[in-house]
Amino acid sequence: MRRTPRPALPPPRRRAGAPGRRAVPVRRRHRRWGRLTAGAVSLAVLATSCGGWVVLHGLGDAIQRVDAIGGTERPADDGLTTFLVVGTDDREGIPEDTLKNVLHAGGESCHCTDTMMIVQLSGDGGRASVVSIPRDSYVDIPAHEDRATHRQVPAGKGKINAAYGMGGAPLTVRTVEQNTGLRIDHYLQVDFLSFVGTVDALGGVEVCTAKPLKDDYSGLDLPAGTTRLDGAGALRYVRARHVDGSSDLGRMHRQQRFVAQLLHQATAQDVLLDPARLSTVLGSVLKSVKADKGLSGDALLEFATRLKDLSASSADFATVPVSVVDHQVPGWGSTVLWDTKGAKALFDAVRHGRSLTGRPEQAPVVSAAPSASAAGTVPPGQIRVQVLNGAGATGLGSRVDTDLRTAGFATTGTPANADGPAGRTAVRYDPRWDESARTLAAALPGAELVRTPGLGATLQVVVGADYRGVAGVSTATPSPARSSGPAAPSAAPAAAAASDPTVSAATGSDISCP
Repeated sequence: MRRTPRPALPPPRRRAGAPGRRAVPVRRRHRRWGRLTAGAVSLAVLATSCGGWVVLHGLGDAIQRVDAIGGTERPADDGLTTFLVVGTDDREGIPEDTLKNVLHAGGESCHCTDTMMIVQLSGDGGRASVVSIPRDSYVDIPAHEDRATHRQVPAGKGKINAAYGMGGAPLTVRTVEQNTGLRIDHYLQVDFLSFVGTVDALGGVEVCTAKPLKDDYSGLDLPAGTTRLDGAGALRYVRARHVDGSSDLGRMHRQQRFVAQLLHQATAQDVLLDPARLSTVLGSVLKSVKADKGLSGDALLEFATRLKDLSASSADFATVPVSVVDHQVPGWGSTVLWDTKGAKALFDAVRHGRSLTGRPEQAPVVSAAPSASAAGTVPPGQIRVQVLNGAGATGLGSRVDTDLRTAGFATTGTPANADGPAGRTAVRYDPRWDESARTLAAALPGAELVRTPGLGATLQVVVGADYRGVAGVSTATPSPARSSGPAAPSAAPAAAAASDPTVSAATGSDISCP
């Protein structure tokens, strides 16, 4: 029996008694900034990864509480601990001069969750998974009571970031649970102050980029290389969405890199093992964070005991794969459609607590430059690929991403524009992943191999005007006498990756600075 498609809901209206707050409008806002979950993710991952139980127990009472978790029709308890971490556009308590001149965050609040991440902590305490959800995802929104009129609203469809304006934290949680099938155990909500304070308490955080990054809207202006950012500078980095054509999708990847780098730096500096310094960091995070009522000091203590050894190398990062990045809907404007098969594969892996990368933690080995004509030894399903459109043809990036995914490669699902025109297709690769580069180049006849030290585990395909499609790939048997980049996974994960290439992820070590 065919199901009747759910109608699109109208965007949320302004709540009574809330002058100056603007609901998500019909037209696309010129300055609708993405808001910051990195500070709250650091609470979900960083704060639960330490032995400073006295600090956690004392600071647990400082968190502002919100009634976020509830309802009867919920996904089954999977035995894991899953956080929903959101960043809202709330500027309350921040002077206008600071917003405009320091944080570059002028304009009105949209009263929505412009950034959203799912953070899952494994049952044995050895791993964390972080999944970014595109804020403009067009999803099913459950029936709820309208916050402005208090009338019952039937189930329908809308942007996932609008659920907060429609029904607050409870509807946000229910919407995520319904569309992902994941049971949310805890809810964290962060604003500007907690993010800036956390970075400053750590003494700043280093970020790295292979090319300069400039965004006049957020105030970001980074040179190529490694730069240490203070809280305000880090805010500009994770907010930037006008750096290139990738917009919000590219911003999500930068946010993930920032969280990975923050976790790497905190563990390297032994912040998690220093109760005094940890108290300063967590105090900055918690003073502006809102959490569900179940996230008590005792709950934080339990997480600390389980996850004291968590590090960047044991944290996986992924983004919900998308099939359409500009799906126009009357009343909502441009929305994002998920890749149904890829999203299901990703959420199934999270639900069962599996590693999203499907490979063991082992340092890569540097080898000589590969030949584009020789097949690599790494199967396509184990190779993460970012597609960049350098030919200028509209929609070509999405087509190549689909072509490579169909051929078995683990593409990101978020193609972007290249930083300049390209006549010839190129494969950019970190020399440590040379065998992966061989396999990818074999699928793109005529492609040029470009060594890019520091790029990490995600290879880049810059699509040129010469692109003619993807060829079939057969991998070679690895020679024991030759180094072949990162060691291949064990048989079981390798088979899973090959049969299900739609789960694309990287560890925190892969995406943090070398």
